[in-house]
Amino acid sequence: MAPSRAVVRNATITFAALRTSSRTSTSLVTRQLHHLSIARPIANTRTTLSTLYTRRFNSSEAASAAAAPESAAVEAPDYLDEKELHIFQKVNAELEPTKLEVQDVSGGCGSMYALDIVSSKFKGLSVIKQHRLVNAVLKDEIKGWHGVQLKTKAP
Repeated sequence: MAPSRAVVRNATITFAALRTSSRTSTSLVTRQLHHLSIARPIANTRTTLSTLYTRRFNSSEAASAAAAPESAAVEAPDYLDEKELHIFQKVNAELEPTKLEVQDVSGGCGSMYALDIVSSKFKGLSVIKQHRLVNAVLKDEIKGWHGVQLKTKAP
């Protein structure tokens, strides 16, 4: 059997096994199919499907975050609107984060924001306490919001 046919046959068998399993979630099937679609073949074609393909991950973001000193000030991106910039500056002043992202996820009306914060002030705190700390910083702003999505982490 030609190597390309073996790959297609094994992929079909793998997909059929995933599809027939009642305990397999849709996300797992999607991940498996995504894995097959972006995979890159290895030179030896006589290996099994699981070793035939490899995935490459971009670790440059993790490496740059690890190399950055914690005392470096986070600068506001140019694309923030007035309200996002106000939130950014307030959180930046109070929590001194190493990473801070603010995004209006309400469709532009300013009633819901998503915040992604990495700060050394979160060290030793549970996620609930981290969120309470952010809520305390933005107490006045949150009163007028519909909701807030927080993603907090200690470096």
